[in-house]
This record gives sequence, structure tokens and C-alpha cells, in this order.
Amino acid sequence: MNKHFLLSLFAAILLLAGCAKKTRVYSSDETMKEFTPSYFDYSYLSAKARVVMEEESGKTTRGTLNLRAKRDSVIWFSISPGLGIEAARGIITREDIKVMDRINNKDINLTFDQFQNTYGLKLSLDLFQNVLFANIPYGVSYRDRLIRVGKTFELTQRRDGITYESVVGVQHGKVNELTTSARFHKGKLSASYPEFEDLDGQPYAYKILLRILMENESSDLQSTVVNLEFNKVEIQDSPLSFPYNF
Repeated sequence: MNKHFLLSLFAAILLLAGCAKKTRVYSSDETMKEFTPSYFDYSYLSAKARVVMEEESGKTTRGTLNLRAKRDSVIWFSISPGLGIEAARGIITREDIKVMDRINNKDINLTFDQFQNTYGLKLSLDLFQNVLFANIPYGVSYRDRLIRVGKTFELTQRRDGITYESVVGVQHGKVNELTTSARFHKGKLSASYPEFEDLDGQPYAYKILLRILMENESSDLQSTVVNLEFNKVEIQDSPLSFPYNF
């Protein structure tokens, strides 16, 4: 598979106004009382979004992203640049990532450890879910750092050599901004969510801006910016199919 295409593809699958800020550091007991993050609740979900990918070289790719998900189990996606042509499809499970590149007629099948060793970025099914649905990366524990800044909480979590920094809105409990960085790898991920709308009684981010830094074949960092704008999201109780012929 063309490596530059893969970097942009995974970036796809994978800004708010401020006010006078008063910082308050919370004790553990205060944190549990005041901080109430919101987790997007669903069994099955199908969605469609417009996607724009901008590579560091200046190349811009526009298309449609079709998405299906089963909570805590699998995410399936398909990307089409237009005219009904499918450029690629992939499936993400708890164990690995599989992608079929129809344009170049090449496939990829990597565990998350292999992906991190190849591209310098740690991914997981949980991280994909949390980025898509603006959830905090991990449940809050007493070892995490949490402060109140105006109408947001700033949460710092460290897990398995990765630092996750989240800005969470007080009014909805969703992540407004997220950044990750690694102790031993160069890859980084950041996401921002400019606004939320109601979806079946839950706050949902219909617009997502992703910035991805991953290593290329020369171990240099390549930057990709991805804009996602969802125009159709449906929560379902009935099982969905997840087509993938690897």
C-alpha cells in the first residue's frame, strides 16, 4: 500500500471561544463530585461524513466517509472520492487494523503494536471510539491531574507511556480538544470539536478536526490534517453487517 495514502487514510479514521479564566486545582474528592464526563451511548451506529484530507506536501483529497460501528467491538469504514468509486475500506477491531486499498490493489493487516512500531503512533479501538465520539480517553482515577479553568476542565492522563491531555466542557461533559504524545515514539494525535448538537438526547460532535503526525518510510514525521463533517448519523439497536473481504 502506498504509505502516504495510508497515513492520510488512518488520519481520517481517526476552537472554542474563551472567557475570563480562573484556575482551580481539585482534590480527589472534589474531582469526583464536580467532574461528570459524558460518554456517547450506543449499541450500533451508522454514519456518513464529508472528509477533506490535507497532506504536508499540499495534496488535498476530498471524499465521502461511510462508517459503521458496534460499541467496544468493531469499526468499519469506506472512503469514496466520488462517482461511486470506493477507494478503500477497512475494519478496526480490538486486535488489529485491516485495510483494502482498491486503487493500488494492495492490502494491509497490522496489530496495534505493529502499527506503532511502523508509524510511531499508538492506536487502539478504544482510542478510535473516543476520538470519534469526543469521549475522554480513559475513566478518571486519582492518579490523573484535573483542574478547572473557567467553563472547562483540563485533564491529563498517562497510560502505557502515552500522555493524553483533554479539555472538557463543563456544560456537556464532552472533550473539546484532545492531544496525545508518547515517551518513546514521535507520533502525535490532536482533535478538536468546534460544536456539538443533540442526537437522540446526547451531545454529538458533527464536526471534527484531526491533526496527525506519523513517521514515514524515512522515519521523518509527516503531518496530515483531516476535516470530518457528518451529515447523517443513526443509532440502531439491530445488528449491522461489517463487510470486509481480506
